[in-house]
Amino acid sequence: MAYFEFLPMKKDSEEDQFNGKCHRESIEMKSNNEDIEPVDLVDVKLGQCYELLVTTFTGLYRYRVGDVLMVSGFHNKTPQFKFVERQNVILSIDADKTSESDLLKAVIEAKTLLDPLGLILTGYTSYGDTTSTPGHYVIFWELKAKEGNMDIKELDPKIMVECCYRMEESLNYTYKAYRKENAIAALEIRVVQQGSFDALMDYHVSQGATMSQYKTPSCIKSKEALEILDSRVIGKFFSPKTPLCD
Repeated sequence: MAYFEFLPMKKDSEEDQFNGKCHRESIEMKSNNEDIEPVDLVDVKLGQCYELLVTTFTGLYRYRVGDVLMVSGFHNKTPQFKFVERQNVILSIDADKTSESDLLKAVIEAKTLLDPLGLILTGYTSYGDTTSTPGHYVIFWELKAKEGNMDIKELDPKIMVECCYRMEESLNYTYKAYRKENAIAALEIRVVQQGSFDALMDYHVSQGATMSQYKTPSCIKSKEALEILDSRVIGKFFSPKTPLCD
């Protein structure tokens, strides 16, 4: 029913100028259709990252799914894959580049601070707010109590702002360098009511998404989707200080 091919991803480490100082940006995986040919399943190599391409009888031809996979091993001669990230940068305010895996890592680091509040993170997404200068990252969190499905009545501001700071600390060097120079404003976490991400799913389904295959987007692009979440915000918190730039 489908034929899969794998587009090798190059890892480029680029030098850039930042206020006259040379620094190394975080490694970003790139592909170039003109220089790189896709390979078949039998030709993938251990440890190499690939973007998945699919061709189907229904009309798709070398469709770029957007998933980046890494060959993690082999079962006999059959390759095994580990999901790495979605292709392309999802957040950028200036020259910063934050990928889906970068954002996930930061969220995982920050959500460990929720335990004292007795809360569980049930969903998140993000967008780059450039309505003011400088712009900043906005992260939407939906939380619920560990005991039952009780509504969140009160959030500890001290812990929530620390969650913002923990996220910023976990982001890459370029982001922190631009934060230090005030080219990017403090990261913001907006906590939304329970059921907000269900409402977001309903919106995307109404726009043609398939419910069985729906996945919460890591970054909001639609104005209408953003309005759905913003209308359900119950708390806003900002990082209290600039993260250290190693």
